[in-house]
Amino acid sequence: MKARVTSFIVVLLFTTGSMHAQSIWDAEHLKTVKQSIQEQPYSDIFQELKSRADKLLNAVPYSVMDKEKTPASGDKHDYMSQARYYWPDPTKPDGLPYISRDGESNPELNKLDRNRLGSTASRITTLSLAWYFSNDERYAQKATELIRVWFFNKDTRMNPNLEYAQMIPGRHNNKGRSFGVIDTYSFIEMLDAVQLLEQSQAFTSNDSKQLKAWFGELLNWILTSEQGKEEHDAKNNHSIAYDAQVIAFAMYAGDQATAKRFVKEFPEKRVYKQVEPDGKQPQELRRTLAFGYSEYNLQHMLDIFVMGKKMGLSLDNSTSSDGRNFYKAVDFLASYLGKDVSAWPYQQISDWNMKQQELCKDLYRIYLMNPARTDYLSLYKANNKIDIKSEFILLYVRPEDISNK
Repeated sequence: MKARVTSFIVVLLFTTGSMHAQSIWDAEHLKTVKQSIQEQPYSDIFQELKSRADKLLNAVPYSVMDKEKTPASGDKHDYMSQARYYWPDPTKPDGLPYISRDGESNPELNKLDRNRLGSTASRITTLSLAWYFSNDERYAQKATELIRVWFFNKDTRMNPNLEYAQMIPGRHNNKGRSFGVIDTYSFIEMLDAVQLLEQSQAFTSNDSKQLKAWFGELLNWILTSEQGKEEHDAKNNHSIAYDAQVIAFAMYAGDQATAKRFVKEFPEKRVYKQVEPDGKQPQELRRTLAFGYSEYNLQHMLDIFVMGKKMGLSLDNSTSSDGRNFYKAVDFLASYLGKDVSAWPYQQISDWNMKQQELCKDLYRIYLMNPARTDYLSLYKANNKIDIKSEFILLYVRPEDISNK
């Protein structure tokens, strides 16, 4: 009975049709870039993109069957990842159960599926963009191959669930945790790329139908599973990333009602509870990478507000009765832009400069979403050190805002 209900939900989702061409990218900007892709300032970035795509043409596709271990289910088709910041307990002969070392990534992650999932999403994105800007079907064919291997092919497909994501060896019978629900965040941008790929000859209408069905099933799992419900109730960045995934996957699968509901509820349900009146995000500031996690959460808020705009919902200026809002969070972080890490009154044990540049990207994207915020454009221009050949430039930046510094 449960299987029939799930199947009904999935059919309902993808038969209602996709709502928008892209969720976070601007299709009109991409069209404009494509028209002048052989000219500066975009031609060098395009050549760099093609160079990366060329190297992927002979790449062996990744699949969930590549991992060295098998999940507790006994089915290798189930995605499996390990908690990033957990390490063997040095006081135990077998190291079990693993213990937390916040901010320190365990390289054992490479033995499971998470990095391969991220790499697959990145490869599909790169190849789809290379096809879109060049019309070279070789890139579309390779992107389609990677999609079919990861999502469709009987022998290699990933089951659409995250039951064993972010497991901790020696704990909970090696079952996954709620934190693993956001292991698939990279699929949001990938789906924007896939919707460009749909215009190619290689990616068929049947491919599109199957992928929408797969994401409909994953969405259903996220909304109804124990881990998904726990992630929904998280008090920090995890619940916001959860919302962003639900909205993006619902948009792609055609579930307009769910996507709109989550956007409408977002300011009161998340922003007002996670952002203080002075713009601080207390749950993120307690981390050893406090600036990084604050920016990470900000980026997910931005993704949600951008997706909302695509559905005609402009909620980025929503403000609580005591002054909590998205822009307060932006301004708090932006006040440290261009400063040394020593000026930051919380912990940031690594990646200060990288996260400063991520914030610059956020500021530019916010300006695109809300052109009245020219102060953010000025901050971006004054502080960005983004590589002139960065894909970000191609995807977002207008010619007049590209700097060669």
